[in-house]
Amino acid sequence: MDGSVIALRRDSPLHDEGGVLGGGSILLLHGLMGSARTWRRQLPWLRELGRVYTFDALGHGRVAPARPDTDLFVDDLIAHLTAGGDIRDLVVIGHSMGGIHGICLAARRPDLVRALVVEDIGVDYRGRTAVEWVSVIDRWPTPFPTRAAVLDYFGPIAGQYFLESFRRDEDGYHLHGELGMFRDIAEEWGRRAFWDEWLRVSCPALLLEAERGVAPAGQMIRMNQLRPGSRYTLISNSGHLVHDEQPAAYRSAVEPFVTSAILRTPPSDTP
Repeated sequence: MDGSVIALRRDSPLHDEGGVLGGGSILLLHGLMGSARTWRRQLPWLRELGRVYTFDALGHGRVAPARPDTDLFVDDLIAHLTAGGDIRDLVVIGHSMGGIHGICLAARRPDLVRALVVEDIGVDYRGRTAVEWVSVIDRWPTPFPTRAAVLDYFGPIAGQYFLESFRRDEDGYHLHGELGMFRDIAEEWGRRAFWDEWLRVSCPALLLEAERGVAPAGQMIRMNQLRPGSRYTLISNSGHLVHDEQPAAYRSAVEPFVTSAILRTPPSDTP
């Protein structure tokens, strides 16, 4: 993994965020209703480790997929990673939906993934529904007229996340994708588990669970137990947006793991 610069098209959803040349290549995958921009606060220290790329998933400021199928999202990701420059041997860091996409990418294309970080997402939500969640979003007072209105409504952490994801029009801030599509993505997880994909991952993996997160109770611990080469860390005093709510704890867990993956050295036993 040489961290070399890859020429990307200006309109590509894959973004070259810069970083150390000759180090590693790091790919950041955002969560549901997020965007590539939600990683901005982690970019400075990640750039010290290697060349960093971010990615905007289908339907998130981009055309929606033909159907809410995780395989289509991963197909699209692979197509952009292998177009032209062929970015491979990546350390993939995924939050929430991005964690599921990272698992499926590593399972299908182990040649593209050197190591994997999964932030606060499980692999089995079968039987759950997104109806209540969607009804809450449907009551949001969109468009939000100002930045301050977004921050007042969601608070400083989630508010910043949505400011970096919403589409800004003349009348204010709007969802950057269709609510029905976001619902259908979550509903697919209620019908489909990803245990098989997780067990096919062959690279080292770090599982980060938020103390007040969205992973089903005990599931990320079970994921860690089932697959050799995994590590598990619980981040205390954090909700789902671990990298923003507890940035110091997040970095202390992720940085040594990424460094060891880039250098191909065994990770320390210290969480």
